[in-house]
Amino acid sequence: MQTADFKKILKRLERVVSQWDAPVVTLIARTGEGPFRVLISCLLSLRTKDETTAPAVQRLFAIADTPQGILKIPQKEIEKLIYPVGFYRVKARVLRQVSSDILSRFGGRVPDTMDDLLTLGGVGRKTANLVLSQGWKKEAICVDVHVHRITNRLGYVKTRNPDETEFALRRKLPVASWRVINQILVAFGQNHCRPVSPHCSTCPVAKDCSRVGVTHFR
Repeated sequence: MQTADFKKILKRLERVVSQWDAPVVTLIARTGEGPFRVLISCLLSLRTKDETTAPAVQRLFAIADTPQGILKIPQKEIEKLIYPVGFYRVKARVLRQVSSDILSRFGGRVPDTMDDLLTLGGVGRKTANLVLSQGWKKEAICVDVHVHRITNRLGYVKTRNPDETEFALRRKLPVASWRVINQILVAFGQNHCRPVSPHCSTCPVAKDCSRVGVTHFR
């Protein structure tokens, strides 16, 4: 698939994406309240569905939404606030450690470079790119399972994992599309282009999709 065709697909999906629920981290980013909220929301969302993450984030931020505030809450209390997100005990510990690192090593400011973000416990490339793109409004490509699956399914890239997909997209995709690709494809993947039996019969981009790896669809 040519880049021009893929850009048209993104444009077409962007016009219909408002019909679907936006990813929880995108909703947090839209409030404009800073990269710390984006970082914490992303950490809580890992391996957890948005319908579980969203209320957990609301409960936590109602009590604390700064590194200083997080550290004032005992770990057991954080566990109660974020339950039942996946690995909530581990995540409660991670939130306190990340908050401590941000205060002690970065002067209370969430890092705005990939290298620095990756030094924070629990932060991988996906989380770092999401903080850069949605928290700091920098040009970065956040590739999660949805972006990886859909770009391969469309036939735009041919990669084995999200990290490979990120670097393939960096080579192929114009910078102007870097920040929006995650917001569009995550909403599309959660609501329509499912991992198993996607809704191809009603898909707005079906005629341009190669359906790589799709054996059953609706």
